[in-house]
Amino acid sequence: MKAWLLEKLGGLENLHLGDAAEPVCGAQDVVLEVRYAALNPADRYLAEGQYPARPALPHILGRDAMGLITQTGSGVSTWKPGDHALIIRGPVGVEQAGTFAQKVAVPADSLAALPEGWTPQQCAGASLVYLTAWQALTQWGNLPPSVVLITGASGGVGVAGVQLARALGHTVVAFSRSQEKRRRLSDLGATIVLDPADTQWRKKLLELLGGKRVDLVVENIGGAQFSELLDVMGTWGKLSVVGRLAGPVPQFNTASLFFRRLRIGGVAAGSFTAQEAQAAWREALKLLKIHDHRPLVDSVFEFDQLPQAFERLARGPMGKVLVKIGGQ
Repeated sequence: MKAWLLEKLGGLENLHLGDAAEPVCGAQDVVLEVRYAALNPADRYLAEGQYPARPALPHILGRDAMGLITQTGSGVSTWKPGDHALIIRGPVGVEQAGTFAQKVAVPADSLAALPEGWTPQQCAGASLVYLTAWQALTQWGNLPPSVVLITGASGGVGVAGVQLARALGHTVVAFSRSQEKRRRLSDLGATIVLDPADTQWRKKLLELLGGKRVDLVVENIGGAQFSELLDVMGTWGKLSVVGRLAGPVPQFNTASLFFRRLRIGGVAAGSFTAQEAQAAWREALKLLKIHDHRPLVDSVFEFDQLPQAFERLARGPMGKVLVKIGGQ
């Protein structure tokens, strides 16, 4: 079969399209013929060696996908050949071969049915971003209606976070540098949309909140802006760290946490067990139905254009970037 092979760690330039062995279907696995697969920043981090996982090389990246089940293991009774399914989360693309291939072996408990009414493209790019956003919003317990600020709000996790936070009844503050993307985030339910490049954004936000402060930040960006976020947070404010697209935080002063008792927590959807992931996925789908929200697909590339798809991801899409691998 054809697959994108990562020959060594160090960067996406070490990927090439080549031939790989057909996946072996274990007793608790299915083989999925991939129709669409989605890109995630974590794929790049793994390729660059910035991720804890150290899979055997050559490795096939890719964590999200939907497709057609062509084979089931002897211990699988919940799926049958001919079923369509999407991957929720699990070892695929991390410890074992991923979805940037024509076929992939997937643990059966890492699969879910396609949500009714969703397109194949929407299904392919949904699970990881919604599970990540769900964890970021709920890892502190059940918050009452709060002010939630989401950085990098036009990306995959950002869009998912806006949709879920709005459905949970929160007041959503969304950051994006693009005027057009800010308009679309407002349409998705963000109450306040701001440009983080505006040096006056902190003053403007506090004025717009009318004396309130931010209760929870879903932080996708990192870098120098991280410390600025703390300035607008209220007492017992919480910060869920999802990503670091802008790199390390320079000269972080831990004293900025003291007097308002701010708390910082990391987010990793990979920490969910299969059962936890299934439960979180069901809860996320319930919330999405409240406002008839669905995943946003930014662009779809052909299978042999995976490098170009990663370039699009790096430029900052509005929603998910996919590659079309097989089928109609």
